[in-house]
Amino acid sequence: METKHYAVIGHPIGHTMSPFIHKRLFELAGIDARYDVLDIAPEELEEKYRTVLTKLSGYNVTIPHKQSMLPLVDVIDDKAKMYGSINTVSNRDGTATGYTTDPDGFIKALEMAGITLGGRIMILGCGGVARTMAYEIALRGLEFEFAVRREDVGAAGLLCLDITKKIPDAKVSFGLMEQFMGEVDVLINATPIGMYPNVDAQPLHNCAIGRCKCVFDAVYNPLETALVKRAKANGSIAEGGMSMLVWQAAAAQQHWNGSVFDKKDIEQLCADAADELRQR
Repeated sequence: METKHYAVIGHPIGHTMSPFIHKRLFELAGIDARYDVLDIAPEELEEKYRTVLTKLSGYNVTIPHKQSMLPLVDVIDDKAKMYGSINTVSNRDGTATGYTTDPDGFIKALEMAGITLGGRIMILGCGGVARTMAYEIALRGLEFEFAVRREDVGAAGLLCLDITKKIPDAKVSFGLMEQFMGEVDVLINATPIGMYPNVDAQPLHNCAIGRCKCVFDAVYNPLETALVKRAKANGSIAEGGMSMLVWQAAAAQQHWNGSVFDKKDIEQLCADAADELRQR
């Protein structure tokens, strides 16, 4: 049987965990496959799409290509259309189909952590990661709010308008992060605050974190951000982003080969990926 060829594309893309995770997933699924890292600059994307990417069995897409891939693929999955971005492409029978698996990873990660979406839900930030989470929450008919920096107020307003346009009954609002007040049932950090090497940074002050029952931080490096550590010290349920990263990769494999993974296998892979990250 011919070895299948996959990759992750982005720019820059030096220290991605994708090869480690996907290699393990291919092994679990019993699929003979190779997985590479392709650093493709934005100005090279269209040419590389024709000359390199169409020859792959499939590939993952990361910054800055998630929106740029939209006009290149042949078919766009409905959810990817709604989100306006692609992070997975499957090449099958000469047709390139674009998907977004980040939402799957987000919901699975919450389930794995024992975090139930409900009550007062607050998302920190309004970028691409926040957008992914917001749509999933809105699709469930839940009310939520964005907390953003003063310079991001305009972007937050536009994102709220976009969400309510695509999901007319969505209940979404936004406010300033610095004016955070009251109790929160689920706090979601969708900013890069606390990411390596700025590991001591927190998006909120300790007093505000103390008013959060559950915390999910999309940052996975470090494995436990200052936010997650503080939340756990307060007795809150708190989870970092590694499980979201692994689950979205598992969802990509399902699009590529129909692979379905056992929860225990994914839990073990999350632990192994965490060990790999520590060693790096």
